Amino acid sequence: MDARTEAQPYAGLDPRLDRDTSNCSIARTLEIVGEKWTILILREVWYGSSRFGDFERVLGCPRNLLSARLRMLVEEGILATETYKEPGSRSRPKYVITPKGMDLVPAVMGLLQWGDRYRADPEGPAMLTRHRGCGAHVDAQIYCADGHAVEAEDIESVPGPAFRMKPAD
Repeated sequence: MDARTEAQPYAGLDPRLDRDTSNCSIARTLEIVGEKWTILILREVWYGSSRFGDFERVLGCPRNLLSARLRMLVEEGILATETYKEPGSRSRPKYVITPKGMDLVPAVMGLLQWGDRYRADPEGPAMLTRHRGCGAHVDAQIYCADGHAVEAEDIESVPGPAFRMKPAD
């Protein structure tokens, strides 16, 4: 069964306009990572920061907000904490990316790529992303499960297993 036959029960209806959006995966994801400081914390983790003081210094985020965002990222399993201790200091947590957090890299790279194209400084991007193995520029792209590069205009959205129509008035 392909995507077109799966959509048959809704033939004649316009699922784009009459669908129930209360179970949207994008909306649920934005509840976790859709706030500016959260994305910027993730950016800093990928740039190599791991300590509260590092995030605070680089981001300029208020301490209480930073603490709440880091706690939420840990609770959601996007970051984990490990203990470190500098000589003469007490033990403290450092934040490390988890596999669940690594799965957000394509989304954040997409935001970075868009920002570099449309919102960068007139001199160019502040940071460049390169493949550590060969030094080539990293580009966020979309591929189908069969490995074909897919352009945005070639993406089709069809009802999935949790699709629901809005309740009748």
